[in-house]
Amino acid sequence: MSNLAQGFGHDSVQPVAMNQRSMNFFSTFSMWVGANVVVTTVFTGMFLVPDMSYMTALMVILFGSLAGGLPLILVGNIGTRTGLPTMILTRGSFGERGSLLPSAVNTLLLIGWSWIQAYMAGLSLDHAVTYLTGYSNINLFTILTQIVVVAITIYGHRGIEATERLVATLMIILATIVFSYMFVTFDISKLITMAVSENPATTVMVGFDLVVATAFSWMPTVCDFNRNCASEKTGMLGTYIGYNVATLLAMGLGATVSGFSILGNITQTYDPVDLIGKYNPVLGFVAAIVIFLSVLSTNVMALYSATMSYLAIFTRHRFWIPALTMGVISVIGALLKEWLLENFQNFLFLIGTLFIPVIAIIIVDYYVLKQKHYDANEIISGVKKTFWYWNGINVRAYVTYIIGAVFAYYFTYIQVLPTGSTVITFLFTAVVYWALMKLGKSDKKSSIDGSRVA
Repeated sequence: MSNLAQGFGHDSVQPVAMNQRSMNFFSTFSMWVGANVVVTTVFTGMFLVPDMSYMTALMVILFGSLAGGLPLILVGNIGTRTGLPTMILTRGSFGERGSLLPSAVNTLLLIGWSWIQAYMAGLSLDHAVTYLTGYSNINLFTILTQIVVVAITIYGHRGIEATERLVATLMIILATIVFSYMFVTFDISKLITMAVSENPATTVMVGFDLVVATAFSWMPTVCDFNRNCASEKTGMLGTYIGYNVATLLAMGLGATVSGFSILGNITQTYDPVDLIGKYNPVLGFVAAIVIFLSVLSTNVMALYSATMSYLAIFTRHRFWIPALTMGVISVIGALLKEWLLENFQNFLFLIGTLFIPVIAIIIVDYYVLKQKHYDANEIISGVKKTFWYWNGINVRAYVTYIIGAVFAYYFTYIQVLPTGSTVITFLFTAVVYWALMKLGKSDKKSSIDGSRVA
């Protein structure tokens, strides 16, 4: 066992040196294509049609993706500049001890995310095998899928990087085949001129906000991967282009399948397997493989980031042990099946409520207050107490976080805004944090700005 473990990944929260970084443009592009061509993103696209016209939905997807990609690459660039994973970076704004809470919460959320993804991947594989053989066993395929996920994850970032390059290439090819078949088989002109719902649940502004929110779901993990980018330019361009291509592909697929299913007088769906399989079982199988690969790649990234968040709390533990442990937990959780899907939307809202304020605080702290400078070694060691604040906690960051989370909860669950709450919560929290931190600078005896006064 010891000889086998030596081949596992030895990833840690220590800064990744420039000469050890392996991600070029194509690797970064592939990583974020693989991350975002996933069932949940396809599912989001379904909500846009027929509440708005097909062409309007595509425009909402395009502009929402372009907007959401901007804070995504800003956070990812902090990882590239420092070589540190996301949750360790929260020490810069929340304090050395204060970062433990967001790290713990992120670990739990990513385990929950892994549960959902494991079940969806097992469901997709079951679809594919059923089309070929008629055999169905969702539990078995869920377990087998998660075994593959764990096997890839415990070999660390390089194993994931190699896998994502292959998966992203296959997904783009297969997704192109699926799109081509739909546009040849069904009448695209009818989709374009399809009547809009008289009482839309998703307006243009809410749709835009939903698309932007998709980007925020990746921000607590983006530095875990982008710290391996060879340069800032590589990281930002590869992430931005890859993310936008993936979002357009996935949400566009969801909107397209939704429209064609309604026009075909079948139950509205986001799943191309259900739509295409009725006409061509072979292409239905191809569609199932697209969905399976997308969920597999996303789940690998979720499990990896859950492990990195865990290591942000227990920095001396070996990488592969928590990765394996959480992989087993994710299999057990995935067997909850229908319960996961019933509570999936609430789970997404929970992520937004808990982490949009965190992202706003990180961006303002690094780019505005600290002027793009974190001492990576000091964040890890804490020798100089630069990020100690008050007993290891930045109280102002926590006050801001509570205000931002309450704001998000209120305007998501109680007083729903006609514009959606993602963008407004982000901007509101950013302003509050900046104001509170500026107020603290008048206290010369405080280290509230992240630097100690001699």
